[in-house]
Parts: sequence; structure tokens; C-alpha cells
Amino acid sequence: MSEPGRTTPAGTAPPTRPGPGPYRGPNGTEFILRAHDVYKTYRMGRVDVPVLKGASIEVKAGEWIAVLGASGCGKSTLLHLMGDLDQPDPGKGEIYFEEKPVNQQSRSERNFYRNRTVGFVFQFYHLLPELNVMENTFIPALVGLTRFSYYARRSEIHRRAQELLTSFGLGDRLKHRPQELSGGERQRVAIARALMNQPRVLLADEPTGNLDENTGGEILELLAEQHRAGLTIVMVTHDRSIADRADRVVELHHGRVVDPA
Repeated sequence: MSEPGRTTPAGTAPPTRPGPGPYRGPNGTEFILRAHDVYKTYRMGRVDVPVLKGASIEVKAGEWIAVLGASGCGKSTLLHLMGDLDQPDPGKGEIYFEEKPVNQQSRSERNFYRNRTVGFVFQFYHLLPELNVMENTFIPALVGLTRFSYYARRSEIHRRAQELLTSFGLGDRLKHRPQELSGGERQRVAIARALMNQPRVLLADEPTGNLDENTGGEILELLAEQHRAGLTIVMVTHDRSIADRADRVVELHHGRVVDPA
């Protein structure tokens, strides 16, 4: 039987769920992450402002997908919903990871999802100015640890952070603070932080939007290297040339996702 609210093209088999694992669409393709018919409305004073109006997107494991759209069209909102930083309007849409509805899971499961399953990269870095590069990078690994368990894993955590930063060309900047770095270096730290817990999916919100063209190109190549190593990436951008670096480009118009293909 087809999923409620989901049409099955004529001549194709309906979606199947053979058991635990990624969702299978009508053509048998596996999806690791998907948003189904999500709505999101924000309250601005006395006015309700609808941003997403039934947006749906499906992401295959190992895919790099770009969501292209004008500024203010809801791209970041969609990404936040997919990462469980925000939730759809009550009863209006669902986010699925490996076909499990994220917002129906327990608090501890959702915390694990945000901290371990997905990694976030933001346009404005969001590094903590009082911490150095190394400390900013390994913060995600500290979530949920007691003081004792941190000291037991301290060498492992620090080694992972140092290896990431060195591979990103920041091996000589470990003790520097964010204000001592260039924009490109700050974004490299932000990406290292996002990868610290080895997430299954990287969610990137305009990762080059605050950088010049050359530096932005370096960041995109860094993401491409991670993608070639098998990382699933969902990136939102307003720039067609940046979106074209992805395996597949979809567009967000009037609160809904459109696949030009």
C-alpha cells in the first residue's frame, strides 16, 4: 500500500519496507534521510508567516544533494528540520532517518541523532571565542560524558581532533582562538567540529556564503573530499555554480521542493 499522501507513478511498484534500513522509493532506491510533506509556520507578532508548504526531499546514502533557492525561501528552515534543530508544524509532515520518524523518538534518541548521526556546518561558523581551535573541534565529543569518562577517553578525543585539523591544513593553528583565524580557516574548524563524531550525514547551510570565491572553492573541495570518502551531504545555497558541485540539485520554490530533473 502506498504511504498516505504519497502518490505512486503509474507502472511503478509502491514503496517497500523490507525491514530495518533505508527507505526504498518506487524505483527501489534507498534513502537514508527524507522529509515528507513538511510545513513550517512562524509567528511574527500577530501574523502567521508560512515558510514551508508541504516540502518533501529524499536523500540517498552517500549522495551529495544541493537545495537551491533564493535568500529567505526557507532553505535553512528545511535543513534545521532535517537536523532536528526545529520541528514541523504539529501534525504537518515528518522527518525520517532510515525510515524512523525522528520527532517520535525519545529525548535521548533525538539527542544522539543531533550529536552523532548528523553534523552541522553553518555560514557564520558559530565557534566559541573563548576556546581555541582544538577545543572548539572536540566539543561535540564531550556531550553526555562525565568527568571520569572524559579523562578515560581524553587521549582518543584529542587525537581525533588533531588528526582532523591537520588533514584540513590547520595543524599549526591548534592553540589559536577564532579571532586569530581567517574566514576560511574558521570554516575549516567548523567542518572539523561537524565531523568530530563521524556523522552519517553532514548538513551544510550556505558553507561558503561568508567567504570570497577562492576560499569558498577550497571549502567546497574539502567537502568533495569527504563526499568521495562516502559521506552523505545535504547543502543549501543560493548560488547555482556552488550547487552544481553536488551530485543532484533540487530547488525550493514557494515553500515546496522541486526536482528540475
